[in-house]
Amino acid sequence: MPIFVPGPAGKLQIAVDMPAAAPRGIALVSHPQPLLGGSPRHIVPYSAARRLRDAGWIAVRPSFRGVEGSEGEYDHGVGETEDTLAIAAHLRQQYPGLPLALVGFSFGAYVYARAACRLEATAPAAAIALMGLPVGTVPRGRDYEPQPLPDRALLLHGQDDDFSPLANVLEWAAGRQRPVVVFAGTDHFFKGCLPRALDTVVEHVQRAVAV
Repeated sequence: MPIFVPGPAGKLQIAVDMPAAAPRGIALVSHPQPLLGGSPRHIVPYSAARRLRDAGWIAVRPSFRGVEGSEGEYDHGVGETEDTLAIAAHLRQQYPGLPLALVGFSFGAYVYARAACRLEATAPAAAIALMGLPVGTVPRGRDYEPQPLPDRALLLHGQDDDFSPLANVLEWAAGRQRPVVVFAGTDHFFKGCLPRALDTVVEHVQRAVAV
C-alpha cells in the first residue's frame, strides 16, 4: 500500500523498508532521471534500499514529483530539492533523534547534493553518499550546476559513465582536491560491480553514525 507525505507541490509517494530490529537511522534513497523513466523501482535505488534496510536503517525511496503517485511536475531538480527537504523534515518528526543519511543516484544524486547543502545550515545530514553525480553539461543537453558539497560527502562513479561523464566530476573535484571513488570498467549503473559499490556506501553510512 503506497504511503504519502505532504510536499510543496502536493502529496509525495514514498516506499519504506523497515529493518528487523531497532533502526540505526533514516536513509533517503533517490532515483534516476524521471524524464528517462527513472523511478524508485530502478535496480540501483531498489538494491541500495534493501542493503541499507538489512544494515539496520529505515530505507525510504521517494518518488520525485510526477513519478508514480507523487503530484506535481518535473522541475529540473529545483522543486525536487524542496520535496526532499519536506520529506526529510517529516521523517525526522516521525522518528525523532535518528540520524539522517542521503543516498543519491544519478539525477537523484544531484537533487540530494542540493538538499545536503541546504541542510548544512540548520540540520546537517549525518551521511551523504552520491553515486553517478552529474556535474556541468552532460550528454542529452542537460546542465547540472556544481554544488558546494561538504567534504564528508562520498562520491562514487563508474569509469565509463556515459550519462554523467567522469571527466566532469574529476574536473570539479580537482578544484578542491577531493576524493572520488572510481570503479574501473563499469558504467553509470555500476554494471557488474553494484554489490561492491553498495558495500562502500553502506560502510560509509555506518561509519558516519558509529559511536
